[in-house]
Amino acid sequence: MLNKVCLLITLLPTVLLLSMGWYAYDQSKRVVTLVAEEAPGYLVLPTLNEMNAYVSGNHPELLKLFEAWVARHKKVYASPSERSARLGNFAASLDRVQKHNARTDVTYRLGLTAFADMTDEEFSGHFNLKAVQKSMQQECSATTTTTTKVANPPRPKWTAKLKDLTPPKSIDWRDYNIITPVKNQGHCGSCYAFSTTGALEAHYKKNRGKWVSLSEQQILDCAQAFDNHGCNGGLPSHVFEYIRYNGGIDAERAYPYTATETGSCQFRKRGVAASVIDSVNITQFDEKELEVAVGLIGPVSVAFQVVSDFRLYTSGVYSSPNCKKDPGSVNHAVLAVAMGTTEDGIPFWGIKNSWGEQWGEGGYFKLKRGTNECGVSDCASFPVV
Repeated sequence: MLNKVCLLITLLPTVLLLSMGWYAYDQSKRVVTLVAEEAPGYLVLPTLNEMNAYVSGNHPELLKLFEAWVARHKKVYASPSERSARLGNFAASLDRVQKHNARTDVTYRLGLTAFADMTDEEFSGHFNLKAVQKSMQQECSATTTTTTKVANPPRPKWTAKLKDLTPPKSIDWRDYNIITPVKNQGHCGSCYAFSTTGALEAHYKKNRGKWVSLSEQQILDCAQAFDNHGCNGGLPSHVFEYIRYNGGIDAERAYPYTATETGSCQFRKRGVAASVIDSVNITQFDEKELEVAVGLIGPVSVAFQVVSDFRLYTSGVYSSPNCKKDPGSVNHAVLAVAMGTTEDGIPFWGIKNSWGEQWGEGGYFKLKRGTNECGVSDCASFPVV
């Protein structure tokens, strides 16, 4: 019965996650487990053909699921009309989740993430993906060799030939206790700033034994002269150059994040927590070289193209025929911190995102490795500290 709400008594078999720790969908029984603190229960959901009845927002099971999701993600709506519109978007997302997770030819799962009440267009606007894509179409400093460009002030020459090295079959730098917690960029196209700080924080811990949390806000406010554009995007490779020339980057506590451009640079040398000696750009399109860098040197800042269903990713190895592999299409910068192969034999990158810990696999995701999936090897770099 579609209107039946049952108390959860036993665990359901063959559970597919819809959202970390809150919903689980039993495809054979069309049941969603609600792991709510106040009233654990499970809801019987409609078939795909019956989904249209939910779009009106009047079905009690949909309403209950929506209310639990709203509470989970602390959503606040300005008016009843906005709430109704968000409920319609939520129903459409649920439909997409069910259709995708019913497929047997995919290697990842979708779910009701914090972005489930948005349309694809709203999600793109939330992170300024079009502006970020435009900003990444500039020279991304990914070179045709492993030698970085000559510049002043003088820098040590990078002589390692990454192609000549052999990477391990797998590595996860989280196991080495050098990765700082996942952050949340909020309503701003500042992914490149979080990719930069994540990489620099990790390499500082790895090479200097020092935990630091660095200022993304400084990058938004102060790095424009290096072809970065505040909340409208930029490139980690350019930010590494900025930090090197600037003489360092402040600690996050000294220059806290606001998810907006303040209009003036508030950098203070007394707040500096890290500096960059040099930066290395992975040869463009060379995913083997990227494997060596991640496997032997440490986390690497990478860029790739986010397409519509990625906002609902919850687990598995992501790949999509809809994303492109050319440098002109990448629109999101992240941090590659791991690589490996699943039990099913699928090679993957383990990547740290900047959308908070509730998204994906605790703020991380896996991306198919070895095919330049979504352009992941188009523009990659790491700092030398």
